[in-house]
Amino acid sequence: MPNAFIEGLICRQPHPSLGAHARTYERLIGSWVGRLHNRMLGRELPPSSIEAHFAWVLEGRAVQDIWITPARGERGAGQNQSFDWYGSTLRVFDPSSESWRTVWTDPVAQLRIELVGRSQGEDIVQVGSRGERAIRWTFSDIQRDAFTWRGHSLAFDGKTWDLEVEIQFQRQR
Repeated sequence: MPNAFIEGLICRQPHPSLGAHARTYERLIGSWVGRLHNRMLGRELPPSSIEAHFAWVLEGRAVQDIWITPARGERGAGQNQSFDWYGSTLRVFDPSSESWRTVWTDPVAQLRIELVGRSQGEDIVQVGSRGERAIRWTFSDIQRDAFTWRGHSLAFDGKTWDLEVEIQFQRQR
């Protein structure tokens, strides 16, 4: 049964209907490891390990990922975990708005966040809200073997974006 599920979910390439829009997330397909720097409490906490895995899914019409921090090799009872994610994002292209409708779900942190993603130059910028606060998640400095991910929230002044999380990823071999 699990193999049939995986075979029905995972796809090796984007669906042709995506055209040039497939490039938005195509550069991220694969497995990544990194260091997460958490500033959400207004101060820098010790960095933690993170792993992320991206794949084409649903006949190549969507991109799904999983983000795990601390990474699976460092998870477990007794660990001092300042940040605990074990969630998944599903991104589906919307031709009418030429954007990627994105939903992040994390049962550990009990989060569900909807965002809209688009290419902005060489970056990928996803905007949405968490509770009553606007958020912006950006993939930048995207190279074949590395990228940076930053999570910002809009400050109460309505003008300033506060950096909450920064992650430097390296492609896992």
